[in-house]
Amino acid sequence: MSAIIVTGTDTEIGKTVFSAALTGALGANYWKPVQAGTDEDGHGDAETVARLSGRPVLPSAYRLKTPCSPHRAAEIDGVTIDRERLALPQVEGPLVAEGAGGVLVPVTRQMLFADLFTHWGRPVVLVARTGLGTINHSLLSIEALRSRGVPILGIAFVGEGVEDSEATIAAIAGVKRLGRLPRLDVLNRETLAEAFAANFDIEDFR
Repeated sequence: MSAIIVTGTDTEIGKTVFSAALTGALGANYWKPVQAGTDEDGHGDAETVARLSGRPVLPSAYRLKTPCSPHRAAEIDGVTIDRERLALPQVEGPLVAEGAGGVLVPVTRQMLFADLFTHWGRPVVLVARTGLGTINHSLLSIEALRSRGVPILGIAFVGEGVEDSEATIAAIAGVKRLGRLPRLDVLNRETLAEAFAANFDIEDFR
């Protein structure tokens, strides 16, 4: 099994859309271990990835109703999160697993997502927005991952191009700059696949 972990510098930065693009490009399965909060139709990130990638999505280990940090959502929903249920699923072919929010988001009051990534031991793609503040957020996230020995495959940006910020982060952190996914006026499976192919080299993820 080959697995790639997708995490981010913050929430609502395009991490799930990037995950969908990567899942489709690799012909992978997708898994979000903890889903906290859904839309009014009860849909979460897995449904978004299924729609945008056309690939199989695995059921979350925990699907929580409250839209907040998983540790708090679980408490509010009366659920106890057990790390044993968060083992990476065994699947044929590649797996893309997406964390929730940023690197140091708590899964429980004793475990952060970065700690879970350490336990998994699989390479991480850090997704970062290109707006103001991204240098600080990105470098802090990379330090947090490295301090725990988490292997970093590289950094992927989402948004309008900001050449100096993107190059500065990659140079200071010494990480591979994988590419940048632009915001798409029309977002569907076809436009996302085209944008990913135009801006990333799939061999960087194999």
